Amino acid sequence: MNADWIIPDWPAPPWVGAVCTTRAGGVSKAPFDKLNLGSHVGDAEGDVTANRANFALQIGAKPVFLNQVHRFDVATITRGTAQHTVADACISQTPGMACTIMVADCLPVLFVNRLGTVVAAAHAGWRGLLGGASPHGPVGVLENCHEKVVAVGVSNVRTVAIKQVVNDILVWLGPCIGPRKFEVGDDVRAAFLAMSGVAEPLFQDAGDGKWLADLPGLARQRLKAMGVDQIYGNDGSDAWCTVSNPSRFFSYRRDHISLGGSGRMAASIWLS
Repeated sequence: MNADWIIPDWPAPPWVGAVCTTRAGGVSKAPFDKLNLGSHVGDAEGDVTANRANFALQIGAKPVFLNQVHRFDVATITRGTAQHTVADACISQTPGMACTIMVADCLPVLFVNRLGTVVAAAHAGWRGLLGGASPHGPVGVLENCHEKVVAVGVSNVRTVAIKQVVNDILVWLGPCIGPRKFEVGDDVRAAFLAMSGVAEPLFQDAGDGKWLADLPGLARQRLKAMGVDQIYGNDGSDAWCTVSNPSRFFSYRRDHISLGGSGRMAASIWLS
């Protein structure tokens, strides 16, 4: 695969493939240069088609690109799943089918159980991450995705091993807008604090009713509340920030006004 793409550094089984693209390796022209994988952003259709074909060839799997709407639905990916299925997360047990999330500031989250029998990917913008309230606590895209991964693992083992399966999920966080760049209003902060007061340290006062939100930190917090303690990837440092690295990452917030548009990267995971 392209040397600039990000391969997760995590102890997933060897038959599990995973990658997050960067701007490198495609044919799109500015402001979508070069490897734009989004077909909905105004890029030339032929360039996007060529980029997607090259991406599929390099990963050796068939990526299914979703129509992401910043909500909480999880689609099951099989050989018959249509491109642009409406969902913000997906799960698969079908070898050769890549769960794929497109991002340009939102957080891509990849899941695999240690048994290597199921993989999943989630698109975690603040709305999908926040989710809604339930009698058992917040339920957003990460909770829904985690629940489905656990359910598959549980169905594959004896009851005595269920606790081990719940605690044996690996999660990788890809690049996103960083905590020094993600400015939100009082309403966003208040919504997260209403869900859980422990989120308060992840919002830093930027003045004038604005706050700097730590998106990967909020995701880690929610994952740990589910019992996930094997979390890899994005640690909130500038190297992972889409806004701060214009030569490597697309960023909608950085580019859409000044350049008239932004491409999309993809985070994919699949069973070989």
